Amino acid sequence: MKIALVGYGQMGHMLRAQAEKRGHEVVLTVDPIAADADFNPKTPAETAKKIVESGAEGIIEFSHPSAVYENIQALLPLKLPLVVGTTGWNDKREAVGAQAKEMGSYIFHAANYSIGVNLFYKVVEEAAKLFANYDEYDCALWEAHHTKKVDSPSGTALEIAKIILDNTPSKTKIVTDAFHERPKKEELHVSSTRLGSVPGTHTVYFDCPSDTIELTHTVRNREGLALGAVRAVEWLKAGIDSGETKPGMYSMDNIL
Repeated sequence: MKIALVGYGQMGHMLRAQAEKRGHEVVLTVDPIAADADFNPKTPAETAKKIVESGAEGIIEFSHPSAVYENIQALLPLKLPLVVGTTGWNDKREAVGAQAKEMGSYIFHAANYSIGVNLFYKVVEEAAKLFANYDEYDCALWEAHHTKKVDSPSGTALEIAKIILDNTPSKTKIVTDAFHERPKKEELHVSSTRLGSVPGTHTVYFDCPSDTIELTHTVRNREGLALGAVRAVEWLKAGIDSGETKPGMYSMDNIL
């Protein structure tokens, strides 16, 4: 497959390596500031035009939370399989999915493309269901990432928090700020740490007076994220080509 990469920072370089390792051709790298990118656009419209000229058959977007929504708006009309890894636009996710379906476009988005993380989501889901049966257990979530990460809490942490809320009737509200009073029973505390070069750690705590259970996922490196994103664009294109995948938004749940 001929792939265009929108965003050519550290993750963009890993995406290229993984794509080429799997036999794909990266025909275009786009980034407004990266000196080694093929093209430095001034607007998302310029990016879209360049992608069309490149002959790309799929797009992977890992840019910046401040640019991702405008990029999506420029790239959806191309009707190419579009995989978005940038987080920070969850409030627009539902509207974008409806937009893609209406215009006959295809978009794939996940807060985290690691296969391990997505399996971790399922572990947390099952655990939350089990502990919801026992009133004595409380729950909280902590995450840590490197200092270059611009959003806090991470998209992965918010996805885990949503899973907990969906499966824990006693929890109805996510709190990401520091507490200045006793937390209420219905509040799920999501705390974040930004430190050095930490690739990413997420821990879910289930605690009662007699014991604590911790579920932790720790990223060893970011290659798994890149590999997952490449697999996603492969899956999306194969589904489009076969006619099995209809216009709209997809996620890692569809692959797993």
